Formats: sequence, structure tokens, C-alpha cells
Amino acid sequence: MITADKTVLELVDLYPETELVFEHYTRMVGVCICCEALFCRLSEISDRYEIDLDELLARLNSVT
Repeated sequence: MITADKTVLELVDLYPETELVFEHYTRMVGVCICCEALFCRLSEISDRYEIDLDELLARLNSVT
């Protein structure tokens, strides 16, 4: 199960399919999350880009 303490890099490395989820949010916030926040934890991304953390986790867990 993916949790808020995981980084984007960890997830894309372990679960390449999560990149599609990050692409969805990239379109929403107008910033490439995989480029700008690769080393950030999901909780940090949620705060920085005002993304609902529960929704982000649900989407990521649904593709793994």
C-alpha cells in the first residue's frame, strides 16, 4: 500500500504505472510533478500543489 511518506521517485521506480497518475496531476497544477518534485514525499506534494492527499493516495493505490 502506498502511503504519504513515499517519494515520487520511489513510486515511479517501483511502480512505473504511477507515472500516469502524476501526469494527471501535472495537467491539473500546470507543473511537471515528476520534474519539479521527484524527491518530495506525497504529503509535501499535497501541501505544495494543494492536491487532496486522500484522493492522490487512492488514485496511486488503484493503479498498483
